[in-house]
Amino acid sequence: MPFKFAKNAAIAQDTCTVEDALPLLEFLQAHRGARIDLAACTHLHTAVLQVLLAVRPTLSALPREAFLARWLPQALGPVERKAAK
Repeated sequence: MPFKFAKNAAIAQDTCTVEDALPLLEFLQAHRGARIDLAACTHLHTAVLQVLLAVRPTLSALPREAFLARWLPQALGPVERKAAK
């Protein structure tokens, strides 16, 4: 499964397909305030994008893949910045 679910985070891995949209939605509904780490995401199916657009979770990391990293912030908003210590 391309999403690894932790206590309060969903971490994308590789290709996120249409089959990943419903589990992601259910996780985000059950874990309000969960963050999404897309750093390792290489492909994002539009169904997963629709979930992200509908729920608007906080992004903790953008994909390292250049194309996704370029257009996702325009669609989803800024990435959460960690506070400096």
